[in-house]
Amino acid sequence: MTSDILPIRRALISVSDKTGLVALATALARHGAELLSTGGSAKALREAGLAVVEVSDHTGFPEILDGRVKTLVPQIHGGILGRRDLPEHLEQMQRHAIAAIDLVCVNLYPFEATVASGAEAEDCIENIDIGGPALIRAAAKNHAHVAVLTDPSQYQALIESVSTLNGTTLADRRAWAGAAYGRTAAYDTAIAGWFSAERGDLLPLRLGAVGMRAEALRYGENPHQRAAFYTDGSNRPGIATAVQIQGKALSYNNLNDTDAAFEAVAEFERPAVVIVKHANPCGVAQADDLATAWDLALRCDPVSAFGGIVAVNRTLDEAAAIRIAKIFTEVIVAPDATEAARAVLSAKKNLRLLLTGSLPDPLAPGVVIKSVAGGFLAQTRDDGRATSFKVVTSRAPSEAELADLTMAFRVAKHVKSNAIVYVKDGATVGVGAGQMSRVDSARIAAAKSEEAARQAGLAGRLTEGSVVASDAFFPFADGLEAAIAAGATAVIQPGGSIRDAEVIAAADKANVAMVFTGLRHFRH
Repeated sequence: MTSDILPIRRALISVSDKTGLVALATALARHGAELLSTGGSAKALREAGLAVVEVSDHTGFPEILDGRVKTLVPQIHGGILGRRDLPEHLEQMQRHAIAAIDLVCVNLYPFEATVASGAEAEDCIENIDIGGPALIRAAAKNHAHVAVLTDPSQYQALIESVSTLNGTTLADRRAWAGAAYGRTAAYDTAIAGWFSAERGDLLPLRLGAVGMRAEALRYGENPHQRAAFYTDGSNRPGIATAVQIQGKALSYNNLNDTDAAFEAVAEFERPAVVIVKHANPCGVAQADDLATAWDLALRCDPVSAFGGIVAVNRTLDEAAAIRIAKIFTEVIVAPDATEAARAVLSAKKNLRLLLTGSLPDPLAPGVVIKSVAGGFLAQTRDDGRATSFKVVTSRAPSEAELADLTMAFRVAKHVKSNAIVYVKDGATVGVGAGQMSRVDSARIAAAKSEEAARQAGLAGRLTEGSVVASDAFFPFADGLEAAIAAGATAVIQPGGSIRDAEVIAAADKANVAMVFTGLRHFRH
């Protein structure tokens, strides 16, 4: 036995989550530890036949203020914070009859779960733990002499340690201390975030970004980068809530692209399919059923769709599953899938099927965070949706054109800038993404549509007779002229350029309808 191994003679246990509690306490008692506990934890231990000392009996001070004060007393905190290597600490502890506490096992009032349940403000406030964080922080600070556990996932390691070593190692105590401060930091961040949200301030003076590691990933965007997936507790439907039905583990890029696809497909009311490659939609379509929508989405760019991510906004059915399974697909994400659809996809062992239970609300507020050198940028989620369509040309769009324009602008919101999106009859027929020049985006999308038409056995380009959306205004007429040359008959864009008149004149000259939304959708 090395000198850093310390026995556990007395343990303070006070947990909201009773998972694994009895097994832990039984192991401690078997090795001679006295168990101090409170409330529900003490009751659960007694019911398991274990001897428990109530904290109020240990301290000689009763719980008061409806249990708000029960461990905030010197007999508890002195027993945790006292340093065993300092004679003056030991003398003071003896003089004041303070018994040393060697283990603190605490998990906190379920504040995050209470908020997520939609509880009233009063219930949320009552679930703000005060004594718990104080105990955790005290034990973590004095980890040279005290072990601290804050999650049931840690119990087995401690059980094994006391069983084999009759105590805890300094390395374990130090690791648990770090985890403890991570837990209290996340807890306080959640509370601060709730208070900010209550007053409608999504970007407060101090903004915390704390997540719970859900999975360690094999690597990041590239094999030399380390990566992990963290959840933030918001439970927004998507990759954080999804259940993986089949397939190998998801990669960093899989998760990023799946999120992009599912957020995009949630924009549409009719049955819709979105195919994503490298975080950009390469095919989007709406139809009366998912199978038809898939065929139309795939037609837009079948080359890019190979090895892509597919998102649908309805329960995936057998007909759609059969069609999708014909090409190599990395991930399919859907609210649900029929048993017949699951059976079809089960033959594709490497294909991942994720079921989320529901769709995210594209209009719900939220915060998006991006790291930069020395800090991070935070902005509210792009929850904008064009509701005003100002006709600025001599010709107004037809009803059919307006429906396609609305869809094209929703798709453009999810395409990297500079974004140009062509739509015809409820399906994208060309997507230009991420170019430094808007003219290039328009031309690239048109060129790809010509290749797509060739693969479909059609003459010309798919963009003939389409409408086109631009995520931001045309700074010059050349971008619009490139779209008109591709066959676009109507245009939707934010407007607001100092050369709007020039752009409008170019549209009128070609008898192209154009509407301004006053809303921009940059996506960098």
